[in-house]
Amino acid sequence: MRKEYKTIKEVVGPLMLVDSVEGVKYDELVEIEQANGEIRHGKVLEVNRDRALVQLFESSQGLKLTTAKAKFLGHGTQLNVSRDMLGRVFDGMGNPIDGGAAIIPEKTLDINGAPINPAARDYPAEFIQTGISAIDALNTLVRGQKLPVFSGSGLPHAQLAAQIARQATVLGTREPFAVVFAAMGITFEEANYFISDFRRTGAIERAVMFMNLANDPAVERIATPRMAITCAEYLAYDLGMHVLVILTDITNYAEALREVSAARKEIPGRRGYPGYLYTDLASLYERAGRIKGNPGSITQIPILTMPEDDKTHPIPDLTGYITEGQIILSRDLNRRGITPPIDVLPSLSRLKDKGTGKGKTREDHSDTMNQLFSAYARGKEAKELAVILGEAALSDVDKLYSKFATEFEERYVSQGWETNRTIEETLDLGWDLLSILPKSELKRIHQEYIDKYYPNKE
Repeated sequence: MRKEYKTIKEVVGPLMLVDSVEGVKYDELVEIEQANGEIRHGKVLEVNRDRALVQLFESSQGLKLTTAKAKFLGHGTQLNVSRDMLGRVFDGMGNPIDGGAAIIPEKTLDINGAPINPAARDYPAEFIQTGISAIDALNTLVRGQKLPVFSGSGLPHAQLAAQIARQATVLGTREPFAVVFAAMGITFEEANYFISDFRRTGAIERAVMFMNLANDPAVERIATPRMAITCAEYLAYDLGMHVLVILTDITNYAEALREVSAARKEIPGRRGYPGYLYTDLASLYERAGRIKGNPGSITQIPILTMPEDDKTHPIPDLTGYITEGQIILSRDLNRRGITPPIDVLPSLSRLKDKGTGKGKTREDHSDTMNQLFSAYARGKEAKELAVILGEAALSDVDKLYSKFATEFEERYVSQGWETNRTIEETLDLGWDLLSILPKSELKRIHQEYIDKYYPNKE
């Protein structure tokens, strides 16, 4: 039942106060109809006795209070879902913006979703191949995992997101694979890059895209990731698909949350963000996972730009608590032309052991991963020592480690934005690099794997 009110008392910026309301709920959608038939939209931010504070999605400019009517719709934000969403581009509120027809819904879902019963959750255990060596071999992504990318302003996280969306696949399964891509607060140029890249490579065929631009309202930006995850839940749990959800940029989302929180005059927490930022981020991230007895799954890669490259900033800090690891992009590697500039040493995937090994990737994966980490760390130390004391101060073995670190960055980490390596190619390349070192240095690899895979260069 829609309730109409002509009791709009005041409008300040995007906020509107409606008086003498009954039965109105928090988060309920509102339509504001002008005398000329023009309709604007908003949602309830706060209800205090018989007064409702409404945040408008559009500008309040030209709104005439004496003739406007506020119509409360009786429900929160919803998304019409259908199999036909694949291959389509939507705005941040789920409206098609690609010139195609409106979606004929098979279901209408509340975007806030329902929490997964912890007892019904299945443990992430299957390898997802992204085609990027620094992720696949060293920070393995597992189906049902939440693995964020920590970037910085000006670093190429957009290209990395597009590459993962284009190349990601689950090996050895018959279930279809889909990518749900949500962009929040990005520029028109960035949105255009994502859409044209997906179309150029054909990735759009298995993707659903939600685009919220920088000039769109903050309240829409808060809805966009929930739209994407709701769509992913339908594809995963109703249609049995493997779904990879890429959310960029979580920092823009948190800024919008701070803006709405300030409009509601809430008491700020760390750096002005609302005190419930942790809970709010968890309500997004924890919607990833697998459910027992259901073939579908949701894997999340949230991307966030760390303000001032600060890992202790509330957004990366809280994200690190909720998710299972992080991929960190390096400004130094980017400056040196390494693409993608993934800094493998501080990066981490806490579930990598669950998705590697015989029957998943290859039997030697775990050993070579440990050896590559160890050799690269020692190689970087050797290079730093050479800068301070000169090349002559290094032992012969240290010189080999220094050479290994250079080759590792230039051949293994740096593979460009178009190269899609299989896990076998990545592991073989790892062995080729380890052959720079004598066999006696490979102390983290079982002898049987050295005998089987160490390249014979005689």
